[in-house]
Amino acid sequence: MAVLETIRVKFGILITVLIAVALLSFIIDPSTLQSVSSSMSSKYDVGEIDGKSVSYMDFQADIDKFTAINEIVTGSSVQNEQQQIQVRNAAWQSLVDKYLFVKNAKKAGLNVGEEEMLAIISGEMDSPVFTQNPAFCDENGNFSKEMLLDFISYLNSDETGRLKLYWDYLQESAMTQQFYAKYMSLFTQSNITNPLMLTEKIAENNNTFDVEFVMVPYSYPKDTTIVVSDKEIKAYYDAHKKFYKQQASRDIEYVVFEVVPSTEDIAAANQAIIDVYDEFKAAENMKSFLLANSDRQFDNHWYKAGELNTVAKVVNDYVFGKNASVSEVLSEDNKFYAVRVLETAKVPEQVYVKYAPAASENVDSLLNVAEAQWIPQTPGFEDVMVAKKGSKVTVNGLVFQVLDTKDPVERKKVAILEKDAVAGKETVNGFYARANTLATKSAGKYENFQKALTEEGLYAHPVNKMLESADRLGSVENTKEVTRWAFEAKEGQVSNIITVNNNYFIIAALKGIHKEGYTPVAEVSSQISNLLYNQKAGEKKAVEVADKIAGLEDLAAVAEALGKTVSTKEGVAFSSLTSQGLDPKFIGAASVAEDGKVCGPVVGNVGVYVYKVTGRDTGAFFTEDDAKNRDAQMTQYATQMVVPTMMDDADVKDNRARFF
Repeated sequence: MAVLETIRVKFGILITVLIAVALLSFIIDPSTLQSVSSSMSSKYDVGEIDGKSVSYMDFQADIDKFTAINEIVTGSSVQNEQQQIQVRNAAWQSLVDKYLFVKNAKKAGLNVGEEEMLAIISGEMDSPVFTQNPAFCDENGNFSKEMLLDFISYLNSDETGRLKLYWDYLQESAMTQQFYAKYMSLFTQSNITNPLMLTEKIAENNNTFDVEFVMVPYSYPKDTTIVVSDKEIKAYYDAHKKFYKQQASRDIEYVVFEVVPSTEDIAAANQAIIDVYDEFKAAENMKSFLLANSDRQFDNHWYKAGELNTVAKVVNDYVFGKNASVSEVLSEDNKFYAVRVLETAKVPEQVYVKYAPAASENVDSLLNVAEAQWIPQTPGFEDVMVAKKGSKVTVNGLVFQVLDTKDPVERKKVAILEKDAVAGKETVNGFYARANTLATKSAGKYENFQKALTEEGLYAHPVNKMLESADRLGSVENTKEVTRWAFEAKEGQVSNIITVNNNYFIIAALKGIHKEGYTPVAEVSSQISNLLYNQKAGEKKAVEVADKIAGLEDLAAVAEALGKTVSTKEGVAFSSLTSQGLDPKFIGAASVAEDGKVCGPVVGNVGVYVYKVTGRDTGAFFTEDDAKNRDAQMTQYATQMVVPTMMDDADVKDNRARFF
C-alpha cells in the first residue's frame, strides 16, 4: 500500500508530460522525421563508441527517456541547467555501458542469465538498484521485498505506461550493474599481492635512513654554451608523441560589453517601490498585488532566521529584527525592497504524517492502513506543517493526517515587494552602439579588430585552447554561442555582435585553430627545448662538481670546495609520504647507497647532489594492515580507471559539446 501511495504522489505529474509527448508524435509527420534523419551526416553525430555512431536524433530520444525517468524519480518536470546536464550524462553513460562496457564484459566470458535476473527482480538476490531504492524501502530505510513485489503487481493496472517505463529502466540498470559487479570482481580478484610482495612492501615503508647532502642548484640565467638542436627536439617529440595528444580547441580574443543599469534606471526602480508603497502596506489580497506590482511573487513559505539571506541580507535582518511589521524601502545590489511580516508562528521542522488520496471513497480507512513517515519543511506543504496534531489537511489531491511534530522553531510568513534596477531601452541601445562600432570597424578581420581596439580604448580578453565544451568566458556564463561561432569560423575572422543572457554583447576574434590529434611539434618545441636543456645542464653541472670534489672523502670538505653548506635529513623512507619535499632522484639514489661513504654527484630535477648516508633504522610503524589498505586504495583507483581506459582504447568520440 505504502509504495503505491509513494508512486502516486511522486509520479502523478508525469501524466501531463506523457500526453504532450503523445501529441507531438501525432502532429509530426514520420516521413518528415525520416527525411531529416537521412539528411544528417557523421558531422552531426553526437559521438562514436567503439565504431558505433550515435546520431543526434537517437541521442535526443535517449535524453527524452532519461528526462521522463528523472521526472518519475523526483516527481517534478522542472529542470535547471545542472539537472539537464546530469540527464545528458546519464544518457551518454548508458550508451557507453551498452556499446562498450557490457560488450567487453561478455568478451571476457561474463554473462547475466535469465534465471539470475529473475532472482534479482524477485528480490531473492540483492541488487543495489532495488535494495537502495527509496521506493522499495520501509520507514526505517530497510529494503522490503514485499514493497517491490507490490510495485510489480501494480504495473499491469497502470494505464499511463509511465511505471512500465521506469520498471524497464530499473531492470536494465540492474543487469548493467550485475555486469559491473562481475567484471570488477574478476578485475580485483586477479590483482593479487602474495606474501613475499607484502613483506617487501612492509619493509620498504619501515626502513628509513638519515642522510647528509650538499646540493648545487642549476645556474640562472641559462648557460649559452648548451645548445638544443631542432633535430634533438624532433627526436624527443617522436619518442614521446603519445603525451602530446590534444583535443580540438581554439584561441580567441573577445571584448565584452556588460549591460548595466544607469543612474536613471536605478532611480526609476526605487521610485517604482515608492509609488505603490502605501498600497502594499494596506493590501488585503497580497498575492494579486504582488503579481501586478513586484518582480518577486507571493509564496506561502514559513521562513526561519537566515533563510531570507538568499533574497537579500537587508531583508533577512529586518524581518528577524525587533518589532518587524512593514519596512521602509530597503536596497541592496541595485534591488529595492519593501517587506511586510504577515504572520509569526512556531513551525516544526518535520511532521509525522499518514496520507491517502482525497478522491477515495473512504479516506479514513486508507489512513488507518497507511504507513506514517516524517516529512520535512517543504514548499507546497506549508498548511501541513502548521496543522495541529490529529488534524487532517488536503494538499495536491492528498489528505494528510498529522500525527506528531518535531523541532518547532519560530518562522515568519512575509510579503516582499521587489524591484530590480534593469537597464532601460536607452541604456541598452548605448551599450549596443559601442559593440556595433567595434564590429563595424573590425569588418570581420583580425587586423582591423586590433586597430579598432586601440582607437576605442578597449581591452580584449585572451582565451587559449578553448574547448568545444566551453560555456563560460571569465565571469560570463552561457557563452555557448561564442564557442559555436569559434569552432565554425576561419582563423583571423571576427564575429558580429553575439548577445548573451540579454546582458552582454560580445565581439570575438579567432586567432588560432588546434585540430584534434597530436599537438604540432612547433607548438611544444619550447617546452621540449627547456626539458632537454635541463638534462644537459644537469649533466654538465655534474661533471663540474665531480672535477671540483675529486679525491675528497669528507662531506664538509666537499661543501667547502663547492661553496655550499651541508644539509641533513632524518628518517627518509623510499616509499613514504614523509619523503615529500626532497628530489625523487636523490631519494632513490640515497636509498641504496653504501653507509658512511660520500656518493655522487647525482643529477636531480633542481640541482646536483653529493651525499652520505649516516644511518639506517628499521621500524614497525607501517603494519600489514597498512600495506593491505594501500593495496586496496590502489585497486580501487585501478577499477575507477577501467571504463576510461576502455574508452581510450576504443577511441570513443564525445561530440556532445557541439550540440548542447
